[in-house]
Amino acid sequence: MEKRTKLLMVLLVSVFIFLGYRIYNGAITQTVYKSDVEYVIGVSQANMREAWRVALINEIQEEAGKYPNIRIVTADATSSVEKQEKDVDRLLDFGIDLLIISPCDSSRLTKKVRDVYQEGVPVIVMDRSVEGFDYNLFIGPDNNLIGKQGGECAARLLENGKGKILELRATAGSLQSEERSDGFDSVIRDYPDIEKTVCDLKNDMKDPAYDAVFAMQEELKGVSLIFANNDSVAFGAYQALKDRNLAETIKVIGCDGFTGENEGVDLVRKGKLAATISCPTGGKEAVQYAINILRKESGVPKQVILRSHTIYPQNAGEYLAALDRESIDDGRRITVGYSQVGQESQWRLANTRSIQEAAREFHMELLFDSADQSQKKQIEAIRRFIKEKVDVIVVSPVIETGWDEVLKEAKEANIPVVMSDRRIEAGDDLTTTYIGADFLEEGRRAMRWLKEHVKPEHGIVHILELQGSEGATPTEERKKGFFEILKENPQYQIIYTDYGDFTFEGGKQVVEEYINSHTWDVDIIYSHNDDMALGAIKALEAHGLKPGKDITIVSVDATKEAFQAMIDGKLNCAVECSPLLGPPLMKAIRDMIAGKEMPLRIITEEKVYDQSDAEAVIKTREY
Repeated sequence: MEKRTKLLMVLLVSVFIFLGYRIYNGAITQTVYKSDVEYVIGVSQANMREAWRVALINEIQEEAGKYPNIRIVTADATSSVEKQEKDVDRLLDFGIDLLIISPCDSSRLTKKVRDVYQEGVPVIVMDRSVEGFDYNLFIGPDNNLIGKQGGECAARLLENGKGKILELRATAGSLQSEERSDGFDSVIRDYPDIEKTVCDLKNDMKDPAYDAVFAMQEELKGVSLIFANNDSVAFGAYQALKDRNLAETIKVIGCDGFTGENEGVDLVRKGKLAATISCPTGGKEAVQYAINILRKESGVPKQVILRSHTIYPQNAGEYLAALDRESIDDGRRITVGYSQVGQESQWRLANTRSIQEAAREFHMELLFDSADQSQKKQIEAIRRFIKEKVDVIVVSPVIETGWDEVLKEAKEANIPVVMSDRRIEAGDDLTTTYIGADFLEEGRRAMRWLKEHVKPEHGIVHILELQGSEGATPTEERKKGFFEILKENPQYQIIYTDYGDFTFEGGKQVVEEYINSHTWDVDIIYSHNDDMALGAIKALEAHGLKPGKDITIVSVDATKEAFQAMIDGKLNCAVECSPLLGPPLMKAIRDMIAGKEMPLRIITEEKVYDQSDAEAVIKTREY
């Protein structure tokens, strides 16, 4: 009966398609008129009021139109969580093969997304990520970075970095507006001669912005520039300034950078906005990745953080030309120079194998160099790759800083540089993208698991932290993510921390030194990787302590050795940091050489494992 009902619903939608039928007023909308359909993709949009969300749907439909075997079914949640949950259920009843959802409340819709994903229907989450990783792919912008780019643009437009700025931002709990504002402030606060005031608007539309700016008196005195959290607000502000004969003296910056008439880029080209910061919707990428997922192709990442651009009148034409440029994969053999940080752990060995195997799978020539934890050797390798005129350089950096000079050399040679596994501190224009794990989230997950499984029943819970290598990105961010959750739970405290350099011996040594110099009072060991955790286990056992029982141990990586330790009852939890970066890395390189713009960051899939599922997972563990 259930199958018959579902079949009837699919047939009903097919009739709607045949008739070109659309259901408006927040209901299901059908826009593809094909009978030979291979895949049905459901799109659940948070609302169709915001210009950005309308642009997202339009981009999805435009890209889907290039594929005659795809049908798109859309639903407008009208900013209601309850309606969006019902919309998702209806889309599932229609027999969709994949769900694209832009949640109106990422926290409250986490369970619904998880349920769909666990039912076996692939899910792509857009714009606002739900909690956890129970989805196939997240695609979205970095709104904090967009705000930072706005701040840098404002400082550049103000003469000598001096002046007064008025920020126009949406209220009503707009996370996007809040993140852009925070990013903007993080830059502006470094300019002591810039003063900033804020005007909160009723919503993020053009008319309220016009009314607010047109009515201002004292608020506009001395203002040299207006920063608006989106282009609609920026356009409203410009029109008000024009009607008050102030458009020549007060510059306006917007955000979003859409390309239609009287949208951000058009307004910049017409001289109405001084600049706009692009915020790509990701609609095109969502359709492309949906096809990859449905066809079970390799190399699909877990998260794609889209790249934004600062668009001025001088570069607007070039920006539009780049958007219109078709990507073409000519199938030629690509030469990749890869500088690996070293071979310090089982994780790193698996990472190297994955990259070498993927290079063969994607028919690329790989020039491989291991730096043995030496930045000097990595810089020498990069210069050698430049001399050999490779197509792409990939680096897993030893540390975060000290790369600008050699990266500028690569840029001058027109060789793109990709960061793998670890990020660096360098100008955004010096690297093409980052591919790897979300180290912050790994730290958060470790502490969330501890909070859930180790209760403070006898007072403060004491934690010993085994950090990785000093200055390395995984070390800094795993610590930061762990502390984010820790500070919300004062009944847990880190009483000792030291560096173990991601090695078995390093972890063993830190624990031995603590045992020899302190009365043992540790309840939990949080290790930044499995090798150090295994070293800690060895040290504990040598001193008559029972790891996994007397002391709870949680680590990051989730290698096969960690799973065996969980089966043996000596390790309690392992947060996954997959070393299998080869397929997404090589796919990204192939896309880049074909002419596709690279995202800002490409994040791989990660899970959390403990003793309850270790025995089942170890059987298929590749590393």
